[in-house]
Amino acid sequence: MNYQQMGVDEGDFYNRNFEKGAREGSLILNLGPQHPATHGVLRVIVELDGEYVIRAEPVLGYLHRMHEKMGEVKTLPQFIPNTGRIDYGHALGWNWAFVGAVERLAGFEVPERATYIRVITTELNRITSHLLWWGAFTLDLGAITPIMYAFDDRERLLDLLQMPTGSRLTHSAFRIGGVCTDLSERFIERVKAFIPHMRSRLPMYRDLVTDNIILRKRLEGIGVMDADICRRYGVTGPVARGAGLDYDVRKAEHFPLYEGFDWKVPVYGQGDSMARYLVRMDEMEQSLAIVEQALAALPAGQIMMKNAPKALWKAPKGESYFAFEGARGKVGVHLVSNGGETAYKVKLRSPCFSNLSAYAEVARGTILADAVAILGSLDLVIPEIDR
Repeated sequence: MNYQQMGVDEGDFYNRNFEKGAREGSLILNLGPQHPATHGVLRVIVELDGEYVIRAEPVLGYLHRMHEKMGEVKTLPQFIPNTGRIDYGHALGWNWAFVGAVERLAGFEVPERATYIRVITTELNRITSHLLWWGAFTLDLGAITPIMYAFDDRERLLDLLQMPTGSRLTHSAFRIGGVCTDLSERFIERVKAFIPHMRSRLPMYRDLVTDNIILRKRLEGIGVMDADICRRYGVTGPVARGAGLDYDVRKAEHFPLYEGFDWKVPVYGQGDSMARYLVRMDEMEQSLAIVEQALAALPAGQIMMKNAPKALWKAPKGESYFAFEGARGKVGVHLVSNGGETAYKVKLRSPCFSNLSAYAEVARGTILADAVAILGSLDLVIPEIDR
């Protein structure tokens, strides 16, 4: 439905002030901040003409925890646990982005075995993140069964990740100059057994959900986000790749080790909610391939560089930026140091913030039920937005 069909001037979408109330004949509805479809304390003010969305305005700030400010009062090693709480879904992606920024600032070289361990654990963590999204997203659409299967497989992975990281969710396993724990033989054998198990489950996921006509009718052609919208809002990750943009930080920035593995970046050009869904389902297969190859090539050696920094270590003066491909898009950390024990400035680049910013434009003209499906297809983690 376009602006004219709804009887609204195009400029009205941008100029309307919700504080002044709804236009005549429309209804203001609050989705959240306590609503299951927002997956956290996110509030979306929706103006409706019947069931059609005239305007959708995300309202942030209900979960703000001042991570960037804490990064300026804690020492650099002390801040690492914070990164596991920014995006709890893919905590190790944020771990790597932060320690990578510090290592780039200081010119540190991480031992090869430690980099392999980072790849293995981060990709396993990516699968847990996508399973969490898959189960919750299908639940948003009214399907109860898939989340049971998703959490069954996810629990197995969390049991595995608990072994080298010591936690099941807010992982804090990477250190400046390496990783905190080596991989045990028991962990390696259990991961090798999990890979074929997970591969056998993905066809079942496809038969149960992906090829289900009900799901396809709910997602195909819904919430179309083209490449132009992605560029204007800085959209990255599976959302951008669902719009045909072949951009993955691991490939684009020649990330350590990833170039040597045989894997592909899933890209779909439709730009709708179904395309974003398919990207993530394919990414789980690619992560399994990466983990399998990394385990086969895992070298011996140290897991921490010599003379790794301690809690009161002073970083050299300067600034650095380090990006990593998180489960939801490009995670970025910009550090500025004045030579002290703490950073002078920490700036965190949240993919969810940019991806959500496009929602207001994409949701216009859809019916309310489709607006919920679009929101779920973005795979938002609200603590990352309110960082």
